[in-house]
Amino acid sequence: MSHLALYTFGTLKAPLTDPGPLTREFHVSSEGADREIRRHPGYIAQAEPADADNSQGTLFDQDWGEWGEFTAPAWYEKGRTAETTAMIATLSLWTDLNSAFDAVYTGPHRTALNRRYDWFERDQHPGYVFWWVLDGTVPTWQDGVTRLEHLHAHGSAPDAFTFHHAFAPSGTPTKLRPGLHRASNQHP
Repeated sequence: MSHLALYTFGTLKAPLTDPGPLTREFHVSSEGADREIRRHPGYIAQAEPADADNSQGTLFDQDWGEWGEFTAPAWYEKGRTAETTAMIATLSLWTDLNSAFDAVYTGPHRTALNRRYDWFERDQHPGYVFWWVLDGTVPTWQDGVTRLEHLHAHGSAPDAFTFHHAFAPSGTPTKLRPGLHRASNQHP
């Protein structure tokens, strides 16, 4: 059986430690969205520091255990210190594409997506990538970065794809079949 890996990456307009109101709004919004995502049907796991009690410093400084050493795409050119880091990245596992779609495009995460350009820079790079892993495989941050960079350079393929151009675990193209609770006028 396969699981779906999802890596997301975005460059923020301001560092994570910026005291401004937009950064505070982003933190509040992302906390609520993250709580809902973790409770969503189909969610399996998300990369978290191995020592959650000692999660000081930047993403680069954390011990991510089996999720591997943190890294960022080559196009990220902002800071890497606690005061200058201006990015958000996630790495998670899902049972299937439809569950991930429903989690991303409904509830608090959908509300946050509607505000993304208040917080994130607009650029020509993809913000997420999917790929299938065998059950029991934990993807690494490097896997996510490599696949996101491949998606940017070459477009969707069975080992690096998007909601719009998705692939089944077999490598054949597939289409989403979102849940019934998804509003018909919402598009990724």
